[in-house]
Amino acid sequence: MPPKNSLYPKDWFRIAEKDLKRAEHLLAMDDPEGAGYHLQQAVEKYLKGFLLSKGWRLKRVHDLEVLLNDALKYERTLEQYRTLCQKVSGYYVIDRYPLTAAATLTEKEV
Repeated sequence: MPPKNSLYPKDWFRIAEKDLKRAEHLLAMDDPEGAGYHLQQAVEKYLKGFLLSKGWRLKRVHDLEVLLNDALKYERTLEQYRTLCQKVSGYYVIDRYPLTAAATLTEKEV
């Protein structure tokens, strides 16, 4: 049986911090696709950690806008991050899977 994901928000925040540092490092190493992927992962984990702190039931979802919509039920000020979530949500795929169309990110986009 595979291990279960932690239900403790602090665990999600800790890994989110690591992903954010990885994104910064990869951006400095001229790898915007890798940086974009880890940025998406960081935002996803921050949102899930926040939601878990509110009693949300953990579910397998990677769409940041879906997570943001759930988070808005608890904290309306998070609406200011909608554009970020819309933009970054697609970064999950760019570095993870080979795509037929050129899907490169620039440092400025990340």
